[in-house]
Amino acid sequence: MKPFIPRAILLIGFFAVIAVYWAGLHGSYLFDDYPNIIDNHDVQPKDASVPSLVRAALSSPSSELKRPLSSLSFAINYLSTGLDPFWMKATNLSLHLLNGWLVYLLAGALIAAARRRRFDRSNTLPMGPLPESDVQTRLIAAFIALGWMLLPINVTVVLYIVQRMESLANLFVLVGLIGYTHTRSRMLALKDSSLQRILACAGYILVPTALGLSAKETAIMLPLYAALVEWALFRFQRADGAGMDRRLLALFGLGLVLPGLVGLSILVPGLLKPATWAVRDFTLKTRLLSEARIVIDYMAWTVVPTPHALSFYHDDFHISKGLFAPFSTLASIAALLLGIGFTVWVRNRRPLVALGLALFFGCHLLTGTIIPLELIYEHRNYFASFGLLLALLPWLAASEDSPITARSFFLPKRTLFAVLILHWTALTFVTSQAWSSPLDLAEELAARAPVSPRAQYELGRTYIVLSRYDAASPLADAAYAPLERAAALPGSTILPEQALIFLNATMNRPIKDEWWNSLIAKLKAHIPGVQDESSLGALTQCARQGRCNLPPQRMMESFLAALSHPNPSGRLLNMYADYAWNVLEDHDLGIQMAMQACTASPREPAYWTSLARMQLASGDAAGARQSIARIERLNVANSLTPIISELTRSLTASSHE
Repeated sequence: MKPFIPRAILLIGFFAVIAVYWAGLHGSYLFDDYPNIIDNHDVQPKDASVPSLVRAALSSPSSELKRPLSSLSFAINYLSTGLDPFWMKATNLSLHLLNGWLVYLLAGALIAAARRRRFDRSNTLPMGPLPESDVQTRLIAAFIALGWMLLPINVTVVLYIVQRMESLANLFVLVGLIGYTHTRSRMLALKDSSLQRILACAGYILVPTALGLSAKETAIMLPLYAALVEWALFRFQRADGAGMDRRLLALFGLGLVLPGLVGLSILVPGLLKPATWAVRDFTLKTRLLSEARIVIDYMAWTVVPTPHALSFYHDDFHISKGLFAPFSTLASIAALLLGIGFTVWVRNRRPLVALGLALFFGCHLLTGTIIPLELIYEHRNYFASFGLLLALLPWLAASEDSPITARSFFLPKRTLFAVLILHWTALTFVTSQAWSSPLDLAEELAARAPVSPRAQYELGRTYIVLSRYDAASPLADAAYAPLERAAALPGSTILPEQALIFLNATMNRPIKDEWWNSLIAKLKAHIPGVQDESSLGALTQCARQGRCNLPPQRMMESFLAALSHPNPSGRLLNMYADYAWNVLEDHDLGIQMAMQACTASPREPAYWTSLARMQLASGDAAGARQSIARIERLNVANSLTPIISELTRSLTASSHE
């Protein structure tokens, strides 16, 4: 086989991936894109000045760490092409292709390291540099990268704009693993145990982890992945082969074990408090039971996906209440234990299989165990899916005694490999076609998940948006059925009720009492989540702008129901302050709620800004001065200087009156 063929296959694969995703690039924004991009005006800067970019970087509502690199990338997109979703998605696709190339490099380095270990153990090859440009190695790596780029389970990382956070974080993970694997391979090949090599290993773990964390927290798994590479391929071996290298053990002790123990000591006390889980419809126990089923599902969804499995919205998942409720819980736990046992058993026989499975299981330790995140997201498999392909594709595509040739490609295993590639390509293509149109996507996802409240809500919301709130449009009437269906489904938020109220208010149609009753009952029954708060915020904004004639008594009942739970969020309190001040014109209540919002979230400058403006409007110069002082303490890289200047001018003007 010609040496250029692997790279030619990879290049052809890039064009194939672009063709498969091309239709989906023409779609629109979806779900969490709105709070992170559309409704987040800080990632829509007027200029590229340092303060504007710092404000953009620190504006994400998705995490306390703010994920500055991801938010900054959205701001750069906006400065270049505005809010056109095509270019946002095209940027995501470019990152996916770049990560595909990195997967090719990483897979090649890992396969070469596994081959070296086999040769070294059998003494069939003298110790020394083993060419990593070996055609067979690069060909299998190209097939892994091609398959990974075409996997349907990774569609959301490309076409769901906000999940650029996931691809950016994993870009640094892949770079770190490539550097670490190459460094360790060179150490063993050249018998170089210098301190410089150990420091290089540490650098490839720590620096990309820090950079990746600025995109998303999933990058924190890089030290674990590197440790798994050591466990499966290098065995923490010294360069001279005389036992384990204590410096490597110390590196992972300080860079993985110690931070892990510290993190657990911080997390566990809070996880044992019932209040931590009150906002969720599962407990720590039921989460762990459910995640056993979910992780097994992820394996099937990655290798043999179906449209109904990859439904994007998974809020229709039935939570496990016990080992036999449902019975698949016990079966999934048994399957997980068998999978972990097989991973350990197969390490000496098939190290790549062991490593791939270990990377898959390890990836889900962060999002599939004790942290009270939502249960299921397909994008959580962006790196985990690479682990499964690393375990599967080298075994399907080639073996030591049967290299790939044109004649041998029709062997059963390789036929299965070809069928999988074609299946992945076809399903990704079909899904991308659905993503090309907001209506097509909403109808497709609603059909895939008929009992998902979010899927049904999104279908109704899409009808509303396309109707342009025109009472004569048939799309406006079509919105009622999916929204009322969503509102009645178990586990739904107040989004459907809010959409129904919003729709009729803007079209001057009567608002049903049952919608208000359902909304208020849900807010009383559960601690409001982000979507519930956003719903109240949307109604508040509509009322404040005079576009919705909403009954004040019903709005007050809604806010009081949401605030009836302990420790309300600063965001909710600030919304209530906004409604009280601007709609009810109850300035005392507005200031009181604004102060409580600042107390609940003292590091959020937007709340202090709102409070300062209320204090200035009510003539409380001393209070405004204190609020401005708090904003000045939060002024990172002069990002809040324009706001501080505006408030200071208003304060000065009021003092001269």
